[in-house]
Amino acid sequence: MAGNSQRRNRRTSNKKGAQIGSGGKRRRGLEGKGPTPPAEMRPGHAKQRAAQAKARKAVGRPAPRRGGARSTSELVVGRNSVVEALREGVPANALYVQQFIDSDERVKEALQIAGERGGIRLVEGPRPELDRMTNGLNHQGLVLQIPPYDYAHPEDLPAAAFDQGEQPLIVALDGVTDPRNLGAVIRSVAAFGGHGVVVPERRAAGITASAWKTSAGAAARTPVARATNLTRALEAYRKAGLQIVGLAADGEAELHEVGVLDGPVVIVVGSEGKGLSRLVSEKCDVRARIPMPGGSESLNAGVAAGVVLYEASRRRA
Repeated sequence: MAGNSQRRNRRTSNKKGAQIGSGGKRRRGLEGKGPTPPAEMRPGHAKQRAAQAKARKAVGRPAPRRGGARSTSELVVGRNSVVEALREGVPANALYVQQFIDSDERVKEALQIAGERGGIRLVEGPRPELDRMTNGLNHQGLVLQIPPYDYAHPEDLPAAAFDQGEQPLIVALDGVTDPRNLGAVIRSVAAFGGHGVVVPERRAAGITASAWKTSAGAAARTPVARATNLTRALEAYRKAGLQIVGLAADGEAELHEVGVLDGPVVIVVGSEGKGLSRLVSEKCDVRARIPMPGGSESLNAGVAAGVVLYEASRRRA
């Protein structure tokens, strides 16, 4: 008869599981699991995936410090470009090398320099990964990562000069978009005892690998400040006692007639094509022109800045 079987372990009830007590599980189940977490914290939720993707994009882009700013990382691609950057001492934090690359003298030299300098991670990766990093550029199996440049605040430049007991000599660039011109200006500022360079945050060249190479290492010891608004930065310099000298082909005075170059001064250089913008020109205390008896109409920013910096250095000596 049902229920009278003598076989051991035979189920005689339709109920499942242990019948004597619940081990407290039912009581804990009634306590609940607390408030429902926000969507961004729920594993697998679409909003959590979106938040994680946003965080990944932010990696390597630290927030600007007070008054200053940091640029984003830059990639130098191609065997010749990578080797030239390493030869010139351009700062780098990683060298990416394609797996199973056909090694030649440039690859060997890049690996040797990176190993000798130290502080440069050597990362080997498959070609599709390097293609993704460079957006499909012809990297030839070598990619060099340049760390973000830490820009100074415009007010830091004259403050550092005054702290050293010197009269500030600063160059401000207005609308100069070629990083090689920026590098040349930095090199001239370092050569003639200047105290730094100011560039606008928008529509202007910043410190890139090209600027580093053209500066011939001067970018490592000459501060570059980035101004959110160049006209306001010049106004702040004027209030701090600096004279603003703008270079213009139609300037009212020739360079040798400008008598303020031996004092605290900011030399403003515009682009070769457009020159100084109207708002920046209005902030200048004097606009000077460089005499060119050879008949040339204009000089690029790097050459023009070098001429004026030499004249200022000569007078200060």
